[in-house]
Amino acid sequence: MTWVNAVIQGVLLGGQYALIACGLSLAFGVMRIVNLAHGDLAVCGAYLGLVLSSALGVPVWVTLPLLLPTAFAVGALLQVTLFARALRHGVLAPVLVTFGLSVMIENLLQEAATSDPRGLNGGSLALASFHITSGITVSWLFMTAFLTACAVLSGLQLLLSRTNWGRQVRAIADDLDTARLVGIRVRPLFATVAGIAVATAALAGVFIGTIGTFDPLAGANTLIFAFEAVVIGGLGSLWGTLAGGVALGVTQVVVGQVNQAYAVLAVHLLFLGFLAVRPTGLFTAPSSRLGALG
Repeated sequence: MTWVNAVIQGVLLGGQYALIACGLSLAFGVMRIVNLAHGDLAVCGAYLGLVLSSALGVPVWVTLPLLLPTAFAVGALLQVTLFARALRHGVLAPVLVTFGLSVMIENLLQEAATSDPRGLNGGSLALASFHITSGITVSWLFMTAFLTACAVLSGLQLLLSRTNWGRQVRAIADDLDTARLVGIRVRPLFATVAGIAVATAALAGVFIGTIGTFDPLAGANTLIFAFEAVVIGGLGSLWGTLAGGVALGVTQVVVGQVNQAYAVLAVHLLFLGFLAVRPTGLFTAPSSRLGALG
């Protein structure tokens, strides 16, 4: 039962990684931008949840109706003011801009919140669990994070495949110049995509802060795991992101069952192995540009 439990816990941990990574995957799939500040934006979401939760005296889940629209607006604003201009100047400019944004966010958070680790009030959900068998216990918080990741990915997939907005987004992702020629307004679509990406990052940040602790420098590690999940699953593939996250989570927990010191190293080795053997990822064919969004 020990190994079965390790696999189950790894799958649930993978859901958390997928939730962090789905916004990164969406932004790359549509706008071809690798947002190096994505992890820091997730940490900002955790800090915003802390501020709202403390001010209102409620568990952080109650603040989500305020937190998520705020994060969406921040993402749209960043797209209009920073990312759009950077995208006009080739591939390198967005990388430099998002790197600068990451450094700025980390320093501002250190000044405003100090470097002390913080945690979020998850209410009764944070301590609740249920038994599958006598040897396997699952945290409701971990299960909620996994189900939330599945719900977010399903919702995004439905938006992309069943709505007019989604058809326009897929058209932009396939051929930006042709989309402009047929009259699709690219700027507002990019703004909504960036808003969704930041909102999902903020939601992931809430789970990060509830499950563990966070500090102003936690964004770097968050970005690494998110990026690895995206690459393993396939750049631009939403369901591939879930598969990549689960692969990372199961590897980390199973190896940790043998020797905890090598758990994170095994995750990075898995990532390097995929880069060497299948750099296009699990669910992206070598000739595909957009994976599951198409």
